[in-house]
Amino acid sequence: MPDPKNKDRERAYAASGEELAGLLHHPAADVLLAVLENPALDESHVCLLLERKDLPGEILEEVARRKALLKSYRVKRSLAFHPRTPRLVSLRLLRDLYLMDLVQVAILPGVSAELKRNAEEQLLARLPQLPLGQKITLARRGPARVAGALLAEGHAQVISIVLDNPYMTEAQILRALSREKLPTSVIPAIVQHRKWSIIYNVRLALVRHPATPLASVLSYLPELTVSDLRELAAPGIVPESLRKYLQAEVQRRMRASEKAASRSVPAKDPPEPDQE
Repeated sequence: MPDPKNKDRERAYAASGEELAGLLHHPAADVLLAVLENPALDESHVCLLLERKDLPGEILEEVARRKALLKSYRVKRSLAFHPRTPRLVSLRLLRDLYLMDLVQVAILPGVSAELKRNAEEQLLARLPQLPLGQKITLARRGPARVAGALLAEGHAQVISIVLDNPYMTEAQILRALSREKLPTSVIPAIVQHRKWSIIYNVRLALVRHPATPLASVLSYLPELTVSDLRELAAPGIVPESLRKYLQAEVQRRMRASEKAASRSVPAKDPPEPDQE
């Protein structure tokens, strides 16, 4: 009795049209390998095949080996995004992806941490050569590390957009503020931002930064803890001109604390007269 698998393999080599499209959903790996040999196979067929999330790894590896197939950007992209594509193949394909496809890799749930990191590295490496329009697009939708790098660059047209980026994190804001030399427009933008300007650690970093306007620093001091004020007032942390304000705020807190303590102590009852 003839093996139906052999029959399917033979059909896979020569099928065309709807029959070929139907064979793309065949469960057997050897039949799918035969489909890849079919001269009628084109870009649309391969992309349809790569939409299958259950594809065996050997099929994905075979697609990756075929340079003729990888001349199609759609095929390359579909292979890079497939959850079962072998790690080394995915890492290699990242180098050829367009900018916003790299962004997708970096932010999509389900993508491995290693692949996300590599996509971010690719984006960061391209950043210096990108035109302003693409930087603005990245500022809106790029991952946190890229958003942080764009913030540190300080383009006037980018700053307000990147501060509203939904992937921006407190860690990236603090990383930018840890740089002593920042473009002049970065600090005021953070000081005025409705979200970042009210976060305690961001305010602490702004107090430390030499470019923060004095008026902003003084407005933050009453909200800082005494331990943080004392740390900031240590020699060499902030300019001497600011240290006196920090020390004065510590003294004010100490006096207020002493007054509160004295008010909370109950008054002693007068001594009772001696009973004869």
